[in-house]
Amino acid sequence: MDAPLPRLISRVRVDALIRNVAGAGGFATVLARGDDEAGAIAVVTREAGEERLLAPVLGLDGRYQLSEMASGDAVAGWIARARQRDPDLWVIELDIPQAGQFVDQMLGGS
Repeated sequence: MDAPLPRLISRVRVDALIRNVAGAGGFATVLARGDDEAGAIAVVTREAGEERLLAPVLGLDGRYQLSEMASGDAVAGWIARARQRDPDLWVIELDIPQAGQFVDQMLGGS
């Protein structure tokens, strides 16, 4: 039986996300740096003037699914509370149309 592939460390996922967004003509930046190896990753998107915060949530099937955790004025508060609970959390901001597809690609190795 083949062993499962190792999960990519957080820093590699973040770097790949930033490169993919830049390569597609968008802008990505790290708002809060988390643990290089095992930090969770949340993503702030700005599309059509609307701010949303997306984060992977473990589903009942054992796979991560992208969920909207906050939008608009609630985003900053969500980040502050989440970083208090988990200082290893990465927060990345994407400014590109269809930002969710880039986050989905990042989660593909989960």
